[in-house]
Amino acid sequence: MSGAGGGRGGGSPAPQRAAPWSLVATTTTAALCLVTATSLWTAGAAPMTREEKQRLGNQVLEMFDHAYGNYMEHAYPADELMPLTCRGRIRGEEPSRGDVDDALGKFSLTLIDSLDTLVVLNKTKEFEDAVKKVLRDVNLDNDVVVSVFETNIRVLGGLLGGHSLAIMLKEKGEYMQWYNDELLQMAKQLGYKLLPAFNTTSGLPYPRINLKFGMRKPEARTGTETDTCTACAGTLILEFAALSRFTGATIFEEYARKALDFLWEKRQRSSNLVGVTINIHTGDWVRKDSGVGAGIDSYYEYLLKAYVLLGDDSFLERFNTHYDAIMRYISQPPLLLDVHIHKPMLNARTWMDALLAFFPGLQVLKGDIRPAIETHEMLYQVIKKHNFLPEAFTTDFRVHWAQHPLRPEFAESTYFLYKATGDPYYLEVGKTLIENLNKYARVPCGFAAMKDVRTGSHEDRMDSFFLAEMFKYLYLLFADKEDIIFDIEDYIFTTEAHLLPLWLSTTNQSISKKSTNSEYIELDDSNFDWTCPNTQILFPNDPLYAQSIREPLKNVVDKSCPRGVIRVEESFRSGSKPPLRARDFMATNPEHLEILKKMGVSLIHLKDGRVQLVQHAIQAASSIDAEDGLRFMQEMIELSSQQQKEQQLPPRAVQIVSHPFFGRVVLTAGPAQFGLDLSKHKETRGFVASSKPYNGCSELTNPEAVMGKIALLQRGQCMFAEKARNIQNAGAIGGIVIDDNEGSSSDTAPLFQMAGDGKDTDDIKIPMLFLFSKEGSIILDAIREYEEVEVLLSDKAKDRDPEMENEPQSADQTASGPQEGDGESPEDSSLNSLSESSSPATSDNAAPSQQDSEPIKSKGYVRFDDECTYFDEDEEQSETEEDSKQDSKPLHPIVADWKEDMKAIRELQKEMMKKKGEL
Repeated sequence: MSGAGGGRGGGSPAPQRAAPWSLVATTTTAALCLVTATSLWTAGAAPMTREEKQRLGNQVLEMFDHAYGNYMEHAYPADELMPLTCRGRIRGEEPSRGDVDDALGKFSLTLIDSLDTLVVLNKTKEFEDAVKKVLRDVNLDNDVVVSVFETNIRVLGGLLGGHSLAIMLKEKGEYMQWYNDELLQMAKQLGYKLLPAFNTTSGLPYPRINLKFGMRKPEARTGTETDTCTACAGTLILEFAALSRFTGATIFEEYARKALDFLWEKRQRSSNLVGVTINIHTGDWVRKDSGVGAGIDSYYEYLLKAYVLLGDDSFLERFNTHYDAIMRYISQPPLLLDVHIHKPMLNARTWMDALLAFFPGLQVLKGDIRPAIETHEMLYQVIKKHNFLPEAFTTDFRVHWAQHPLRPEFAESTYFLYKATGDPYYLEVGKTLIENLNKYARVPCGFAAMKDVRTGSHEDRMDSFFLAEMFKYLYLLFADKEDIIFDIEDYIFTTEAHLLPLWLSTTNQSISKKSTNSEYIELDDSNFDWTCPNTQILFPNDPLYAQSIREPLKNVVDKSCPRGVIRVEESFRSGSKPPLRARDFMATNPEHLEILKKMGVSLIHLKDGRVQLVQHAIQAASSIDAEDGLRFMQEMIELSSQQQKEQQLPPRAVQIVSHPFFGRVVLTAGPAQFGLDLSKHKETRGFVASSKPYNGCSELTNPEAVMGKIALLQRGQCMFAEKARNIQNAGAIGGIVIDDNEGSSSDTAPLFQMAGDGKDTDDIKIPMLFLFSKEGSIILDAIREYEEVEVLLSDKAKDRDPEMENEPQSADQTASGPQEGDGESPEDSSLNSLSESSSPATSDNAAPSQQDSEPIKSKGYVRFDDECTYFDEDEEQSETEEDSKQDSKPLHPIVADWKEDMKAIRELQKEMMKKKGEL
C-alpha cells in the first residue's frame, strides 16, 4: 500500500545490477529468477503438513466470502462497506474523513478492487458475475473529486487486472467466452479522464481531479493544489504503461515516464534521496525528509517493478542508486528511520509508520534477503505485542498512532519471504495473522478496522484494499501451485496487488527505453552483481541461516529500558564521545551544559523553575556540532511531547458480548475522571437498560429496570457526576452516557474524558463511560432488535470465548458488578476533557465554565534523570490544535529558533496526521 493509501506487491525477484551496464533484458521472463527454497526449513519450525496448509487456505477463502459477501449484500453498489452498521459508505452521505475519502468516486470501488482476487481464489463463476455487474452498473463520469493516485492504483489497476485474467480465462475456453475487452475499454476511458491532471509545467500530476469536469474551473472544484507526494506522482508507470501496451495508445506511458523522469532529476544529488512532498510547478521539495514509508514507498517499488515489467534497465539503474542510499542512511537494522535529504546522517523523526512493512517484500524482489528478514522479524514482534501493526510506533516499539485499518503490507512481505526461503516459520506467521483477524477484527457484517490496537476498539470501515490484497497474499502463502488455476509467475503484482502479465514487455514497444539525460553512479557494492539470487548465496549451505538472523531480534520489543538507535558513524566519529542525547540530559550536570554550548544550544532558567532551550546553529563550534544540536532539539521535542501525555487517561472499550455479537463488536469509549478506574480493576459486565428520565438528571423513576444493570443515559441538562450518582443510587453497576449531538462519531471527533463537577467525587463507585452518537446508536439498535443486550466495560477489549456462542444467557445469570483485581493500565491516548453544563439553560455545545471543565493538561516539565524512563505514546492532534498551541505559547521546555529543517519536521507530522487513515 502506498503513502496515500493504496497497495503494493511484487512478482518474482528480479536480477540485480552489473557493472558496466551491458546486459539489457530482451524479455522480462528471462530476467526473472524466483528464489525458492522449498526444501529448506529452520530448526524449531517443522514443515507444515499439506493438510494444515489446505485447512488454512480454506479458512482464508471463508474469510474472503464473509467480507465480500457482506459488501455485496449490505453495501453494493457503494464504494465500501461500513461493517459495524452494515451499510455502504457513500461519499457525501457520511461525515467527511478528509483525504481518506478521496479514494471514493461512486464507482463501486470494492467490487473493482476485488476482481482479480476472485480469480486467484478460484472463484471464477463469481468473477464472471462481478465483471458483468461492473459493466452494467459502474459509472466513471461522476461529478466527484478523487485522488489521482488512489484512482490509478485501485480502479485503473483493478480494471486492468480484471482484464488480464479475463482474457486468460477466455483462452482456457470455459469461462468469459463472451468477453470482448470491455474492462479494457473502461480502463481506457478512465485513463483519458486522468490525463488532464498532468497539465503542469513539470509533468507531475495534480493530486486530485474531477471525474466529470477534469481540471476545468470552477466546476472541477480542484486544481489549486501546488504540492503532491512523491509516491503519488511516482506510482503510475505500471498501470499507465500496461494501458498503453494493451491498447497501443502510447500517451499514457509517456506521461507516466515524464513524471518519473522529473522525480529522478530532482533527487538530492549528494544523498541520492528524494523528499516526501514536492511542488508540482517548481519542482522544489516541500518536505525534505526521506524514508521508505508513507509518501515515498511505492515510488521505489515502481522503479524496480517497471524494470521487471517493461525490460527497461534505466529503471533498475535508478532503483539501485536509490537503494544504495537507503541502505546507507535510512536502514538502521532492524529499523528504517526517516532522515533529511540534505543531512542524511540526521534522523528526521523517532518513529516509523506501518506502510514501511512492504519494504522487506521489495528487498526480496531485489534479492537482498538478510535485511528483509531482520526488518520483518522486528515488525512481527511488534504485531505479537499489539495483535496488529499500529499505524506508527516509536523506535522503542511503543504505540505512536494506535489505528490499524487492516493494512496488508506485512502479509505481503511474509508471502515473499516464504517464497524466497521456503521457511515454514513464515507459514506460522501467516497463521497468526489469520487468527488475529478472526479474533479481533471480525464482526457480523465483515471485518472492521481497529480504531485502537491497545483497547481493541473498532472503526466502522473496511477498505477496498483489504479484499484486493490481504486475502490474495494470505491465500497464495498457503496455496500450492496446483491450487491456482493459472501460473502466478507469469504476472507481476502492482502496489495494490493487481496482476499484470509479463508478456507486456514485448508488446507495443514504442517508447524509448533509455533516458539520455540521466546520470547514474557506478556503485561499488557486491549486492548489485547481475546474478539471480539463489539459495546457495542466500543460505550458504546452512538451513539455520534465516533463524540465525531472526534469533537476536526475538526479544527486541520487550527489552527493558530500550534505547534509541545510535549510528556507528556517530559513535566512533574521529574517536570522540557519542553526542549528547536528550534522554540522558541533566540540567544540573556541568559537562552537559558545556556540550550544549558547543552545540549552539542556550539554556535559560525560567522563574517558575522550568528550563527553556534555544538553539542558534551559527553559535555552534562546528557544522557537525550544529547537526548534533539540531538532533538534540528534535529529540527534546519528542521527549517533551510524550511526557505531556503522561497524566492523561487512555480510552476505554465497550464490548457487546451477547448474541449474536459474542464480543465481536468493540466500541471506543471516553473515560471519566471519577468513579471506578477500569485500568486498575477487572471489567464490569452486565445487561444494559435505559434510565428514566433518559438524561439521568433527577432521581430515576425506573430503578427496578436499572438495578444490577448498566444504565444508558443521554448527555445534557446536568453534570456527568450528577448522572452517575442518580443511577448509582438506583442500583446500577455502571453507566454509559451517549452523546445527544446526532451523528457525532469517534471517527471524526476527538475522544474526551468526562470531568467531575468540581466537588469531591469519591462517593461515585461505579464505572462511567462516554459514547458518541454513532457508537451509542449501535447499542440502541441492538436493544430494539434483540431486547436483551449484554456489554463489557473494560480498559481494553477481551478475547472472545468460543464457548460464549453456545451458552444461553440471561440478565439474572450474567449481570455482574465491578470485580476487584490487579490490572495494568494501557498506554495513554490523547483525549479532550469535556464536562456537562450545570443548568438546562446552558447548552453542552457552549463553552463550559472553568469549574465544570477540566481540560487535560501537563505541566510541560521534562524529567532529566538518569533512570530508564518510559513515555506514553502520542496520539494525533488536529492542525488547528497544533497551530493554536504553537501560536499561544512556546513548547516547554523548548523554544526553538527553528530554521528550514525543523519546519520540515512539523510539516511531516501534520501531513501524517492528515493522511493517517490512508497513508
